[in-house]
Amino acid sequence: MQTDTAPLHVALVIGSNRHGRFGPVVADWLLDRLRDRDDLVPAIVDVAETDLPMTMAPSPEVTAALASVTPKLASADAFVVLTPEYNHSYPAGLKNLIDWHFTEWQAKPVALVSYGGISGGLRAVEHLRQVFAELHAVTVRDTVSFHNAGGSFADGRLKDPSGPDAAAKTMLDQLVWWGRVLREGRAARSYGG
Repeated sequence: MQTDTAPLHVALVIGSNRHGRFGPVVADWLLDRLRDRDDLVPAIVDVAETDLPMTMAPSPEVTAALASVTPKLASADAFVVLTPEYNHSYPAGLKNLIDWHFTEWQAKPVALVSYGGISGGLRAVEHLRQVFAELHAVTVRDTVSFHNAGGSFADGRLKDPSGPDAAAKTMLDQLVWWGRVLREGRAARSYGG
């Protein structure tokens, strides 16, 4: 049996849209990890740059907003979702992006990267696992989390990258495995979720 070894197209979803957010710092670090690999081709989907309304009513503005983000999600073989933790969960803007889409997530793997205070965003990750399961997506087991994230970086660079770099490698290796298997599965037969 021949396996598909073509690079996976992965959408890096930056899940915060707050003014002054810390997400771009973590996203830049993560994007470097993605670009270092020959088996991944990243594209960015930034919640702060999508203008999706909170009401699910169709309009020309919604159509235009969806046209800027939906193709990136639809063409992705896999996802890395970067989330902060707000009030023991993930941000409303990220939930809104997820809810405006359904088939784009189906039968695809999702890796989760979080940041926050003492918990490092892990409560947000656990909530996202439930949501993605409902959307028929597969979340990979290992994550990367930054506890007290602001103190972990100086001038946009990690003070001690050894632990996060190792965790990212493990997580991305799992994402590639699942991404290839699920891409082959989707090519062989349609998903009936």
